[in-house]
Amino acid sequence: MGAREKSYVFDGPTGKETLPELFAGRSQLIVYHFMFGPSWEEGCKSCSFWADNFNGIIVHLNQRDVTMVAISRAPFPKLDAFRKRMGWSFKWLSSFASDFNRDYHVSFTEAERATEVVGISVFHKDASEDVFHTYSCYARGVDMMNGAYHYLDLVPKGRDEGDQKPHPQAWVRHHDKYGV
Repeated sequence: MGAREKSYVFDGPTGKETLPELFAGRSQLIVYHFMFGPSWEEGCKSCSFWADNFNGIIVHLNQRDVTMVAISRAPFPKLDAFRKRMGWSFKWLSSFASDFNRDYHVSFTEAERATEVVGISVFHKDASEDVFHTYSCYARGVDMMNGAYHYLDLVPKGRDEGDQKPHPQAWVRHHDKYGV
């Protein structure tokens, strides 16, 4: 458990919020680091696949003293427009004006790597209002959080991603682009 060393401010549906305020009166916070860069026109399709799992579980997490939010680097108006397009109700905030994503190893400078990676970070706020980083996982380490993958793992062909090019999740689309 590591103490938070910086103050972070995020843009969200109610304006500016600090990391401690994101807890919304609870002692535990899960942050889904949703890949959506400032210059992108829409969010990552794989992150969207995960986000399709969020709406229904948040009320249950709240009952166990857990708040869950998504955070991306894109400016809040872009996030909010995409959230509405996708029909999501979970809280999504922008870290555009802070080092939050970089500090939690999901965004990088041009010199390091010009990309974003998916991740989950977990925080705890104690009775003194001090915030601690308790856990993070990245890339395919977030697979356990995707309910659709668990169901695919039950069927005879499984995820059936072995022949997908250029990467295993090449089959994934935003749910409004499957053309079903």
